[in-house]
Amino acid sequence: MKKRLLSVAAAAFFGMALNAQQIKFEEYDLPNGLHVILHQDNSAPVVTTGVMYHVGAKDEVRGRTGFAHFFEHLLFEGTPNIKRGDWFKIVSSNGGQNNANTTNDRTYYYETFPSNNEQLGLWMEAERMRHAVINQIGVDTQREVVKEEKRLRMDNQPYGNLFTTIQKNLFTNHPYNWPTIGSMEDLNSAKLEEFQAFYKKYYVPNNATLVVAGDIKPEETKKWIQEYYGGIPKGTVYPKNFPKDAPITQEKEVTATDPNIQLPAYVFAYRTPGNKEKDAYILDMLSSYLSSGKSSVLYKKLVDQDKKALQVAAFNQGLEDYGIFAFFAIPMGQTTKATLQADIDAEIKKLQTTLISEEDYQKLQNQFENQFVNANSSIQGIAASLATNHVLMGNTNLINKEIDIYRSITRQDLQNAAKKYLNSNQRIIINYVPEKK
Repeated sequence: MKKRLLSVAAAAFFGMALNAQQIKFEEYDLPNGLHVILHQDNSAPVVTTGVMYHVGAKDEVRGRTGFAHFFEHLLFEGTPNIKRGDWFKIVSSNGGQNNANTTNDRTYYYETFPSNNEQLGLWMEAERMRHAVINQIGVDTQREVVKEEKRLRMDNQPYGNLFTTIQKNLFTNHPYNWPTIGSMEDLNSAKLEEFQAFYKKYYVPNNATLVVAGDIKPEETKKWIQEYYGGIPKGTVYPKNFPKDAPITQEKEVTATDPNIQLPAYVFAYRTPGNKEKDAYILDMLSSYLSSGKSSVLYKKLVDQDKKALQVAAFNQGLEDYGIFAFFAIPMGQTTKATLQADIDAEIKKLQTTLISEEDYQKLQNQFENQFVNANSSIQGIAASLATNHVLMGNTNLINKEIDIYRSITRQDLQNAAKKYLNSNQRIIINYVPEKK
């Protein structure tokens, strides 16, 4: 009875939090195709200006990978009105912070300023969109920066190329086949004209979404947006007709080596639907049930109780066109791959044949409601969510409604997804082992 009272109290708390959290926004298009989203919140004197371009690693071509991520660095080089090396100085000297990030599907740039510098943020992003300087010195400089980033984050990091190995083996035709950071050989051999052509093709207003969130006066903001962005010429946006991958119908096993590890890792990877599909949300919940936290099924069994694994996880990576669901395990002591595989398969079988408990189901629901509240607890978080929901999901209002999708997921849905997607003939097994000296 006590547990029941606690879950009712938790539900009431989250209900109040979510009801208070309705995020109001306004959206419209400029004649040049730039999509604008405004969110007014005058509770703190800060404004985030973000621009999300619908270009990511999947928009590249084989032999010229890494361009989208390269631009995440290159477009801080400056413009005719912002001297080379001055971008970060301007932001910090005006009390702001800024960053950018790239995925397989999009690139996002943002500045957060005190609200009295809102106009500055809008102007800077318009400068980047209108006429970023792309010259040989910038390309040569940023090429070295990206090489160092790849060495630091991937090539010299234990298990640093594991996700790259998953992508390479799970996708053969689709351009999710390569990592966001791309290939250094491709970037080294690319000519200046190719970088300039990439900018001209993708960094156009009708391939972009501008979000302004925080302590704004909407009419004043609209006036500045028109002034800075209205005259930027429209570009040509090409259809995203990427090659599809045939369904995996037979289990395949591959081996990859890593010079930076002493213990092997075993991965069981499945190709799943893109993140607009409801099944992607269900698989999200499944991965949390299996391995989120020390009380989760896989951790409790393989790490805590049986001491068979040093580390174990199930993760669901949602992408625009496909998803990746994978199990990852590092053995403890003399534990064999066959043992870990059998235990993971046993948990999958349970999911396919037995509904999870009502208590575990409620715990999952509470966990996802908590995540939903936390994701939009800052102006920067709200700005990123608004842009992402428009660009990748086609529905800006998911910022308010996404939790309803999770709430609608039943225990039966979880079982059905396990039956549909987590079968042994639908997976790639990756033996990620130490490189022999």
